[in-house]
Formats: sequence, C-alpha cells, structure tokens
Amino acid sequence: MAEHDPPAAKVDVSGRPGRRRKGRKGKAGSPGSPQTAGTAKAKVRPAKGARVTEAGKAPRAEQQPRAQSAPPVQAAVPATVTETEAAPAAGKPAPGSLPRQSYAAIDLGTNNCRLLIARPSGENFTVIDAFSRVVRLGEGIAQSGRLSDAAMERTLSALRICADKLMRRNVYLARSVATEACRRAVNGPEFIERVRKETGIALDIISAREEARLAVLGCHVLLEDGFGPAMIFDIGGGSTELVLIESTGTVPRILDWQSVPWGVVSLTESCGGEGTTREERLERYRHMHSLVAESFAAFSKRVGPARESASQDGPLRLLGTSGTVTTLASLHLELPQYDRRMVDGLIVPAESMRDISSRLSSMSIEERREVACIGRERADLVVAGCAILEAILDLWPAARLGVADRGIREGILRSLIASHSHGHSRGPGIRATGDAVRNAIGAR
Repeated sequence: MAEHDPPAAKVDVSGRPGRRRKGRKGKAGSPGSPQTAGTAKAKVRPAKGARVTEAGKAPRAEQQPRAQSAPPVQAAVPATVTETEAAPAAGKPAPGSLPRQSYAAIDLGTNNCRLLIARPSGENFTVIDAFSRVVRLGEGIAQSGRLSDAAMERTLSALRICADKLMRRNVYLARSVATEACRRAVNGPEFIERVRKETGIALDIISAREEARLAVLGCHVLLEDGFGPAMIFDIGGGSTELVLIESTGTVPRILDWQSVPWGVVSLTESCGGEGTTREERLERYRHMHSLVAESFAAFSKRVGPARESASQDGPLRLLGTSGTVTTLASLHLELPQYDRRMVDGLIVPAESMRDISSRLSSMSIEERREVACIGRERADLVVAGCAILEAILDLWPAARLGVADRGIREGILRSLIASHSHGHSRGPGIRATGDAVRNAIGAR
C-alpha cells in the first residue's frame, strides 16, 4: 500500500494551466524505499493542467456527491489529513513544555515494512516521523510456503528501527499489523512471536477484509467527487484488494470487496523467469494478466450492475493505492526522482497508465533498472504490478485513475485517534507501547 513519507501537497489534473515543478534535489528514491540506486535523470514534465491543492482534500469535479442514508463502515475523524515533513529525530520536549502523546501505525506487508507516527492536530493529525523499507518478507513463499530465514532477518532489522522510533517519539498507542505474507506462511505466527520478543512490537495478522477496510479508510479522501459507486484498490506484495464503495458524508460505505492472492511478489514468483527475448517477455506478461483477470472474474460479474449504474451517473471513478500506481504516476510525470508531493492525489488518464505498462512489459530487467523512479528494488516486480493494474482497468474501465500515496497506515491512525477521542483507549489490536518496547530495546 501507500509507502512514501511526508510532506503532502497534492496535484490534481483539472484543466487549468499550471507551473512546471521539479523533483526535490537530494531526495532520490523509488516508491517504497528511501533511496534507490540506478535511476536515470529525466526532464520533469507534469501532466498538462497540473494544479497544486491543499493536502488531503479530494480532487475537484463538476459534480458533488449525493447524500447517502446508509451508515458508513466506521466512524472516523473527518477526511482531511494534515501532514508535514518528518521532524529531525527525536527528542526531548522543549524546555518548559510537556511531551504530547503520539500515535503510531506499522504496516508489515509482503514487500515493505512501513511506519507512521503522528500527533492529533484538531480533528486531523500531523505526521512527525515515518519509515519505509523494502524487506521482501514474502520472498519464496510461493514455492516453500514459509518465511525464509533471510527474509525474517531483513524484516527484524527494519522493525528494530521502528521500535527505536516508537520510544523516541513518546508513542502512546499503536497498532501494528501484518498482512498476506504472514497470513499465508505456515511459520507466520512463529515469526510474529519472535518479533514480539525481540522488538516489543505486537503484530496482529489481520484478515484480507480488514486490510481492505483500512486501505479505504486511509485513502478515500482522494477519490474524485461524483455520483454512484466507485472502486478503490490496493495492489500489495502478496495480494490485491478491490473495494466497491458508495460515498457518504464521512467514511464510504463498502458495497462489495474482493481479495485475490496476486500481488507483485506472488505473481512475479509464480510466473517464472522473464526470458531473454522481447517475445518471451510479452508472453509472460500476457500470462500474468490472464491469471489475474481469471481471479477477478466472479467479482467482476457481481459488480456489473454497479458498474452500469455508475456509468449512467457520470464518469467511472477509480482510486488506487500501491507502489505500482505511484511508480507509474511518476513515469507519467517524467519525474527524475520520486516526489510524494507531486504524486499523492494526482489524477492520471487511464490510457497513459496502460501505455506505460505496455512499454515496461517489453523491456528487459536491465533496461527497467535504469528508468527513473523504478531502480533496482522494483525492476523485477513492476511488470507484475502493471499486469494487475491493467486487469483492474479492464474490470472497472474508468477514463481517469486517482493515485494515492497513503493507505493502511493512515487508516490505522484515523482509527486510533477517533477511538481515543471518543473515550475508547483500547480496541482490536490497539496497544500501549511503552514497557514492552522499552524492555526489548534494553535487552539488546
């Protein structure tokens, strides 16, 4: 899911002329990792009509959403998220001030380990620290059914950094979740217990349904205004979630959802090597697309009436949160390096995403490694992401795709702050962090 760190301004393609913006110097990185080697320089050319708007607000559209009488999935804080650059590491409060309570969310996925720490800011929150690292926890699960020793060590190294940040930032409540890799691996629960003992972080293996709900909660504010049902999706490392929603005054109501066991890691590993020729690469890509489309077939049939209804009310609305969509959005803008401010909230023509996917699917891995905003860490996985994205565009053929660099972590933070503001300091998976993390760090 979304995997870049603050700040947050966003770009909305609205038809108004805009000024050209360049990526920030000295902040090289690919989606999902702080830094990526092997990126090539390119001229920055944001899409025509790019417009910078306030963070966290949904893109403007001609139509306004209708009021819905059905209750939302979960009460939550209002839809605006205020995010700032993460402050310098940590610390002691200023003289004469009291330390303010902060909240944390950890999302341990099949490919990435991500952390956000935030403080309430009125009815919203301000991100004060963040961390993201590609750990590839699910590497090899498609063949062995187990988490490998190397993958577990990489992940533990990242989680130790998270534990240190939890202590330094005076985190009051946290929720830490693990998704498809730990759901699928036979030694997933054993690894969760090892993490608890060595870091003090208590990870909960959440269901695919909960994963989909949190993703919607974290990113729905970026969905374009409009009438009728809309689709939100999350392409992960080990699975992909699609959620059909209906807008309400607060959190969207979930009408239907589907999780399939195809993510960028699981699909890549299941389809073998890329081959040596362009024809072999294209044949592999077609096979990937076919596998994903087949897994979507029943869901596509179920949402057919909603798709027809939505198309009569206006343009189909589609929003994606994943490293795949943020990477392809960066290529659409021709950014020389990833810049969250340019990507989070961007609206991209679906045809542009298809064109980029087609181009990447025919390239060799060596060529993809030299493409800005892909680099070495994603070069082998991005093709699978493209196949999944194209299957989604076939299922829900929107003309425009909304891009969200936010998801599960933001959804967790909203839930934490909302629960505490309503006097519920505990809920499923919500824990005070102090003693367990402190003891684990002290035992190192």
